[in-house]
Amino acid sequence: MNDTVHVPEGLQRDVSKAGAMDVGFIGLGHMGAGMAANLLKAGHRVTVYNRTPAKAEALIAQGAKRAAGIADACRGDAVITMLSNDEAVEAAVFGPDGVMSSLAAGSLHISSSTISVALSQRLSEKHAEIGHQFVAAPVFGRPDVAAAGRLFIVAGGSAAALEKAAPLLAAIGQRTYKVSDTPKGANLVKLSGNFLSASVIEALGEALALVGKGGIDERLYLEVMTSSLFDAPVYKTYGGLIASGRFAPAGFAAPLGHKDIRLLLAAAEDLRVPMPVASLLRDRFLTLFARGGEQLDWSAIGGLPAADAGMLPQSSAS
Repeated sequence: MNDTVHVPEGLQRDVSKAGAMDVGFIGLGHMGAGMAANLLKAGHRVTVYNRTPAKAEALIAQGAKRAAGIADACRGDAVITMLSNDEAVEAAVFGPDGVMSSLAAGSLHISSSTISVALSQRLSEKHAEIGHQFVAAPVFGRPDVAAAGRLFIVAGGSAAALEKAAPLLAAIGQRTYKVSDTPKGANLVKLSGNFLSASVIEALGEALALVGKGGIDERLYLEVMTSSLFDAPVYKTYGGLIASGRFAPAGFAAPLGHKDIRLLLAAAEDLRVPMPVASLLRDRFLTLFARGGEQLDWSAIGGLPAADAGMLPQSSAS
């Protein structure tokens, strides 16, 4: 089911006072902060929580309410979690005074975190037992896109849950795709999308190393490729980062990319789908970490081919 979730005209960027929702937002990292800010701009009443309270200050100044704990962020119509990994989501949802025990029956949990298919299934089952609605709505886009409210969202869940989530998703993204009636389907799509992006990064790094060592200007090469065969943001964004060697500060940290590839491989093993390129990408991240690159953007794996080709010191790729 690859249809777009449409929301009524007028709900795309601004909601009437009557249509405003009380929503909690848990996780104010590079992505979550921008998403929460756009909920406020759309007119929703937002209560924010982050383990590091200082990260909430800018949103408080914009009109958000500070939650003393996770439970305080679960008192409204919905709560959105945007956390870094399975462990963080499990702690926030299943921990003492967490989402599972604090959210009222009938209320909605939207998980925008990139998590494993297995955890998404567990969340779906546990929420159903209690009587919550649950939607998986991971997003595509880097922090600047999140801040602009231009994310692409892949959503999975029941028709009723997706309808309730629609005005919130419209506030944080430019388009929402319903990809599955089950939340775990959205997480599988998200992991596969990150796999494709990582594959592009590796391929770009290899191609740029090849032409660069052959005496071709790498920026000119990128202009040719991205103006003809590969006129897509993923090639332009990551090609530019690789050609310039700008891997810090990290927009999407390399350990998160490594985590996503590991989760993809776990899902592939469960489904008995061989993914040899994903295995290669896992090893590329390990190579980056062995060279001290854990603080870099995940696009830094695209710098490894040049180092492998002897074009720059090994440390330059990390």
